[in-house]
Amino acid sequence: MELAFLSPLLDRPGPWASVYLETSRNTEDAAKQQELRERAAGEQLAAQGVDSATWAALRAHLAAEPVSRAPAGRALFATGGEVVLDLPLETPPPAPETAWTALPHLSPLLRLRGEEYSCLVAYIDRTGADIEVRDAQSRKPIGQAEGGQAEGRQWQGRGHRSVPADRYEWHYQHKVHDTWERTAVIIADEIARCWRDSGARMLVLAGDPRERRAVHELLPQPLRQVAVEVEGAGRAAGSSPERLDRQIAQVREDRARAHLDEALEQFRAGRGRPGEHGSLGPDTGPGEAAEGIPAVVDAARRHQVATLLVQESAGDVERPLWVGPEPDQLAVRRAEAQTLGVAAPEQARADDALLRSAIAAGAEALLVPDEVAGPAGGLGAILRWSDHPA
Repeated sequence: MELAFLSPLLDRPGPWASVYLETSRNTEDAAKQQELRERAAGEQLAAQGVDSATWAALRAHLAAEPVSRAPAGRALFATGGEVVLDLPLETPPPAPETAWTALPHLSPLLRLRGEEYSCLVAYIDRTGADIEVRDAQSRKPIGQAEGGQAEGRQWQGRGHRSVPADRYEWHYQHKVHDTWERTAVIIADEIARCWRDSGARMLVLAGDPRERRAVHELLPQPLRQVAVEVEGAGRAAGSSPERLDRQIAQVREDRARAHLDEALEQFRAGRGRPGEHGSLGPDTGPGEAAEGIPAVVDAARRHQVATLLVQESAGDVERPLWVGPEPDQLAVRRAEAQTLGVAAPEQARADDALLRSAIAAGAEALLVPDEVAGPAGGLGAILRWSDHPA
């Protein structure tokens, strides 16, 4: 998961109220259920010592939530009587999860929000393409004001009128074919232009099979490698957007799984065996990868972390660290934090402290499922650079 969307949480001091709860209204007693969920969240936070202004801000914010008929959830982060960030969740939590802590409680996002692979989607047929950017929550046409549609010339007929069966037939067919080839080039060029400005991480080509294949082959090589073709969902009336949604969700899931597999392979290779890369074991200095709290904390302070790996069920994720107001002020021991210039260190969960550091460093974070062999203690990192020779 890319973490830049969490950057507003870096600018405020705590303590922070973090709330994860379901907000769907798809049952007859939805209003009552929502009231019970909010009451449970309020009782949990009250028991943890939340201030009245912050809880009042959260209640007012939840009361203004739009009605959703689909299963939905929200993650809210508030401090000082203000809701600083409100995020939609792909997976609603089965019960409210709350925290009133020095730092925002962020690790549930890895489980409930999932990978945010934004997609550039091109709907292609023989006459052109419609292009949009979509993520799990929204769809946005690209450049409507700038001509975000790539339209080629339209020849009368396009197979819909009778074609002379005489000596002009060959000339007609080749003119139509040449026109489509020019249109395909226009579409491929427009997709490449939109890709540069979109920030998307996936390219999905939908629509007519022959036409999308032709466009696929005309894309620049880097785009061809990330492009995925899906069936149907073209520009014509009657296309099934629900089918496309399902296919894109599957593509996202496949891409996320492949990305995690690649990251774990890189982590294991970088970690190596005890004694390799200048390391004597999991809890000593980092090589190409860091494993265990002391090593990962050291890498975070040095701004070395490129990918943070978190396994929620492992024991070290809840282990307390000492933190200061800056994201790179984190330490295993209180005295160590004081040597970093923190006058009044506070305790925070290891996963939350390391996630805050990862946000500031522009790193990503990946959730390692329980059934997968992850880093020792549940915390590891792939590093941008190493202090140790290979």
